[in-house]
Amino acid sequence: MSAGGGSAAGRGLAGRCPACGQGRLFDGFIRLAPRCSVCGTELAPPGGAEDPFALIVLAVGILVVGAALVVEIRYAWPIWLHLVVWLPLALGLCLALLRPTRGLLVGIQYRVRGAGARDRR
Repeated sequence: MSAGGGSAAGRGLAGRCPACGQGRLFDGFIRLAPRCSVCGTELAPPGGAEDPFALIVLAVGILVVGAALVVEIRYAWPIWLHLVVWLPLALGLCLALLRPTRGLLVGIQYRVRGAGARDRR
């Protein structure tokens, strides 16, 4: 087990370097740091940079549309109320899930890439 403890996916989910668990994974809100400041591991995975966005939009869309349909069938809300409730909820969920999902996917990709491809310093 590495110095950071836990799995690479768990460290990525926490926003830490998947290799050492100490360096920061993100350079901004969702921009990945090019390398870990502690161990020097290359953090930006090759390709697949848009994967978490599509996954999040799909998951949140299914959840919000399903909830909106249930509410419409049971309570018959007016359209303006649907817009006031569901649009901010969908936006908030997407923004809240972006960073942890991207970190999780980077941790998984780090684990799958293997030791040889990880540390090209």
